Amino acid sequence: MFSFLLLSIFLLSTLFSLYFGTSSETGSSLFEGAEKALAFCLSAGGGICLWSAVMEVMERCGMASALSKALRPLLGRLFPCASGDSQTMAALSQNVSANLLGLGNAATPAGIRAARGLAGLGAEDELCLLVVLNTASIQLIPSTIAAVRASQGAVSAFDITPAVWISSVLSVCAGLGAAAVLRHLWR
Repeated sequence: MFSFLLLSIFLLSTLFSLYFGTSSETGSSLFEGAEKALAFCLSAGGGICLWSAVMEVMERCGMASALSKALRPLLGRLFPCASGDSQTMAALSQNVSANLLGLGNAATPAGIRAARGLAGLGAEDELCLLVVLNTASIQLIPSTIAAVRASQGAVSAFDITPAVWISSVLSVCAGLGAAAVLRHLWR
């Protein structure tokens, strides 16, 4: 369905361009846009690779596991069903730790393991809460967005950090509150 939609948009754009006589501008814009998209992907990908490597170093030196252990008491209260399963709890801790560091892409594998563990435990409410926490995660180091900003020429890519702290804390609080209200309404 998505392929059909993209093909339809491309064909309509081409026909519109030919009808109004702007095919040369369309052709140059097409290649210009492709060039900019590739440059953006390479520069943002480089930042993501850098921070994923930092996460790997943190895992190997034990910092990630220390952060995970520090988060377990809080996560045990938020995810009581998962607290009895050590593998699910470890995946939850790794996921939240990576999200705290702003490593959304590096957090994905742990989030998938945690979601599978929660689904296996039959903890649907906790699975929804995991999705909420991943969507509105608190980021201490907004590394991915800083990489995007740097790739677009920002002078100081990390100058948005205080705004990210405030907005991410507020979004997590709103998400946790909404999850709690909806859990009580549906029971």
